[in-house]
Amino acid sequence: METGIVEIQKFQVGTLKVEIYPSGKAAGDAAADASAAYLRQLQADAKDISVIFATGMSQLELLRALTSMHDLPWDQIRGFHLDEYIGIDANHPASFRRYLRENLTDRVKLREFFEINGSAPDPEATAREYAQRLRHADPQLCFLGFGENGHLAFNDPGEADFKDPKDVKVVHLDAVCRQQQASEGWFKTLQDVPAQAITVTIPALFRVPKLILTIPGKRKANIVRRVMEEAISPDCPATILRTHPDATAYLDMDAAAEWLGTAS
Repeated sequence: METGIVEIQKFQVGTLKVEIYPSGKAAGDAAADASAAYLRQLQADAKDISVIFATGMSQLELLRALTSMHDLPWDQIRGFHLDEYIGIDANHPASFRRYLRENLTDRVKLREFFEINGSAPDPEATAREYAQRLRHADPQLCFLGFGENGHLAFNDPGEADFKDPKDVKVVHLDAVCRQQQASEGWFKTLQDVPAQAITVTIPALFRVPKLILTIPGKRKANIVRRVMEEAISPDCPATILRTHPDATAYLDMDAAAEWLGTAS
């Protein structure tokens, strides 16, 4: 896919590569182009490809662009997702299972897609089983965003552990995280947002050799500045991205605005 001629600003913060585009669509298209090139490389090198897919508003432009590329090795890809709420049905409007069906698996035919069953009666057992499957698959690519509280997946401040012994775990969602989900329209009220979720942990994410992040919109401007400038700490979990050997963040100007105002 061609993104056209757009003004791009490029930075590096630690090992994290950052590219800033004029719009969320341009950033999503660029992330999709980079992802497609990597998937074609994996296709040439391996029979099986495993990919972790993120959800939420930040991923919509990326998934729209990526699923329009029908020449990608979709039939070789085993898909996973980052997290799922506990206690909501798979067809709930906010369910990440539903989101990924509508925005991914109903659009392209993957070899397999493994859902996190947030409706299962034993979330701890579900987390353990998903962890085993994920570790066996050894994903080569992970799509990510980060939350307004700096979370990666649902590893909120207070839950994030950079040395977590688990690959997938049950977590409690903090107030900022839950408010974001309501403010973005996934739930009618804050009270409707589940208090718990199942999430892939940060060490499991960091075993993935390539991370592609898309972070659009002015609601992310404050956290982008914090992620780029604050000390690396579980208090702002996404700061750890500055140590990953191959992570690239694709931002639009709205998301980058506060950081660009202070970056030298």
